[in-house]
Amino acid sequence: MVSETSVRIAAAQLVGNRSRYTTLSGFWMLVWFIVRRNWLRMLVWLVVLAGMIPLVIDSQRELFPTQAAREAYAQVANTPAVAAMTGLPYAAATLGGILNIKLWMTEAVALAFAVIFLVTRNGRAEEENGRTEFLRSTKLGRHAYSLANWAVFGAFSTVVGLACAALAISQGLPPDGSLLMGASFAAVALVFIGVVAIVGQLCQTSRAANGLASIVVAIAYLIRATADVKAKNDQPLWIAWLSPIGWGQQARSFAENLWWPILLCLGVAILLCIIALRLESHRDLGAGMLPARKGRKSFGAFGRTQLGLTLRLQRGPIIGWAIGILVFAAFFGGVATAMVDLLGGNTPVVGVFAGHSGNLLDGLLSYFVMTTAMIVAAFALQVASAIGTEESTGRIEIQLSGAISRIRWAANRLIVPAVISLILLALGGFVLGATFGSVTGIHGQDPKFAAYSTSFWPSVLLVIAVTMFLIAFIPRFASALTWAFYGVVVLLSLLGNLFKLPSWLVENTPFTTVSKLNANLNVAPLVVLSIIAIVLLTCGLLRFKMRDTKSA
Repeated sequence: MVSETSVRIAAAQLVGNRSRYTTLSGFWMLVWFIVRRNWLRMLVWLVVLAGMIPLVIDSQRELFPTQAAREAYAQVANTPAVAAMTGLPYAAATLGGILNIKLWMTEAVALAFAVIFLVTRNGRAEEENGRTEFLRSTKLGRHAYSLANWAVFGAFSTVVGLACAALAISQGLPPDGSLLMGASFAAVALVFIGVVAIVGQLCQTSRAANGLASIVVAIAYLIRATADVKAKNDQPLWIAWLSPIGWGQQARSFAENLWWPILLCLGVAILLCIIALRLESHRDLGAGMLPARKGRKSFGAFGRTQLGLTLRLQRGPIIGWAIGILVFAAFFGGVATAMVDLLGGNTPVVGVFAGHSGNLLDGLLSYFVMTTAMIVAAFALQVASAIGTEESTGRIEIQLSGAISRIRWAANRLIVPAVISLILLALGGFVLGATFGSVTGIHGQDPKFAAYSTSFWPSVLLVIAVTMFLIAFIPRFASALTWAFYGVVVLLSLLGNLFKLPSWLVENTPFTTVSKLNANLNVAPLVVLSIIAIVLLTCGLLRFKMRDTKSA
């Protein structure tokens, strides 16, 4: 979020520029302006994405200390389920290959979403809110803002790739494979900068632009998954070349180390940006190439309520997250027994999963259910953050002009993630249990897994409450801080024991404090989490009621 003052300062500097006017006038000033607005967001993304590299490498050294263990993992990783989720395994018997299996898909897709949201925020969203028109009233070139936007986040993608490569090299991985791995992350992100550049010209709103670009990412992922599942040996089906994610993966870092797919990504990214510039030249400022879809002339009684409006606005994220959560739950249930066979033996990692009970299977299943609950929490965080978005864009003023209090308005936008997250927890646990039962032949465990999964609901409610608290008290940095809080909790919960952090810290995160599967349920932590959530939520709503609204 940025104040109107910074926009006016930028405009004043553009007015003062007496150089010859061109379509690129003001480019470098706008680069500085966009960096100034987004440095914290970019820093958070950089720390999270690059920081996972040494964490995962260190954990894999613990998990697979010998070459024999790595070769055994290579056999387990070469399955259709793993290929669909993380891609074909290349050099899976090496630490670099294992790093690719564990992290490549996560890094590439996460960075793709990062640049999509950031480019839209500084492109279509600014145009939608009228700030681009304000800047264009000065000596600002027609394409300067768009090019500066793409250049900043193209550079950001490159920095993330270089940071990932440097950290991999610092952990002893081969420099050539590490550099190619980082380059493949950046290359995939550059293609999606081109995609969102075009989408930003087609759509009239930032919400539609983000949604359409996210659909492209999902389609690219599904095409890549289909190609990898139907692969022959280590060669994916030809349709992999229809997916930018497939291009980046075909670089095969730590294996053949092919650089030409990176050049393909770069060429396509440049081509897409050129097409976007041509589209920008043929449309009016504030308009989209595609006409806005007309809404319905009337709605039912529920559709005219604040709760009905919230559900309608969030139906896209709800459907998308629900599909993703169920797919992950099915994957976890399908690989649990194979992971137990792989981890068999007396290693530190087995102790981490087994816990005090010593039952590795129960510990691993608990770990998978907890991971599913964390994905549900990410969904809840995103939907709850819409409160800050509505405020920063100024749409809150129109809605509060009616007969509705601020507390009631905010509460309606918190009820949706709270209730839907409970449903997703139950469905995720049910699917995980059903898949696990079909693999092991032990049926009828679905209700037990669903009940255990819902025990994480207070943890999710705490994430929602923290989101509301930060929006109310620190609106300018709420988005970055809430995701930073979530990231720290996830890292502590998933990897804290592997790095031998203090047990009092690792075992008392909002997710690890919940009892393990098949253990006696400890109600006290759930009550404490609920009380903290209620207190934070109450403080947040009261503060939101009293303070002035703030627009970006």
